[in-house]
Amino acid sequence: MSNGADQGRNPYTGEPVGPPVPHTTDAELDALRFADPLPLAGRAELLESVAAALEDARAELVPLADSETGLGETRLGGELTRTRVQLEMFAEVVRDADVVITMLPDTPDVEAVLLGEDGVLAHARSGLLHIDMSSISPAASRAIAEQAAAAGVRSLDAPVSGGEQGAIEGALSIMVGGDSTDVEDARPVFEAVGTTIVHVGPAGSGQLVKAANQLVVAGTIELVAEAIVLLEASGVDAAAGLRVLAGGLAGSTVLNRKGTAMLAREFKPGFRVDLHHKDLGIMLDAARDTGAFVPVGALVAQLMGALRAQGDGGLDHTALLRQAERLSGRDHV
Repeated sequence: MSNGADQGRNPYTGEPVGPPVPHTTDAELDALRFADPLPLAGRAELLESVAAALEDARAELVPLADSETGLGETRLGGELTRTRVQLEMFAEVVRDADVVITMLPDTPDVEAVLLGEDGVLAHARSGLLHIDMSSISPAASRAIAEQAAAAGVRSLDAPVSGGEQGAIEGALSIMVGGDSTDVEDARPVFEAVGTTIVHVGPAGSGQLVKAANQLVVAGTIELVAEAIVLLEASGVDAAAGLRVLAGGLAGSTVLNRKGTAMLAREFKPGFRVDLHHKDLGIMLDAARDTGAFVPVGALVAQLMGALRAQGDGGLDHTALLRQAERLSGRDHV
């Protein structure tokens, strides 16, 4: 067990939670320690994949809110379920929970769910563990952690990387900021959805690493897009070219996971341009606050912003290829 708790017992109450089922993985055995409901609040695209992974790990989930529909509604499994959780029920679920997970689009959403008049902190019992898997401002994460601590709630910022596919596969990378003891207590949850789980520092540190991640991902997508345009404009078989690139120093997870869909001009959103535009804004704010010089990052942020302004905000961020084609006068037919 990750933190030495007795197997099959709730780490907070000490009550038995029942024997593991046959053929249970180590991650599932750890997740059994979180037998009480895990309230979730988040955006449908990624949340439903994370929720499925947690359910596979035998966690009991109670969706609290969906950023697209509001408090008390959920869109898990692609269907809108209008449960209309009343505030009394919301309060009861939060009070009974060991862990609350949020995965929301932006800072104001997290602040509303956590810090609002009838938010999580208003109803949480002392010792509750809050895990924010959103990508938001590092400064806001630090402020949330401070307010949570004042309310007796432990808070971690734990944004993820790996996209929808990584969530489906339970192979997300999770960068965690907060107290090391709280990180170990949360590890069973992390292990249910991720394979790379790294404690990167105090509160807000996870968000800073996520900002750096989004810088690298956006830059790589732009370069893959430009490579495709160059290859096709030169009359070279772009698919064959990308296979060679993937096997050499130019190879990357972005190229492996996104290259085929980019060649097919399939831009169904796994991670929307709108959200990556927001994340690059967070990255630029962090760079300005620290005095870091990020000229390539600033350029990619402008390209992402222009793509959004052109009406492609709802597409996958690989739609940067559409812009590269337009700038080259080679709109794909």
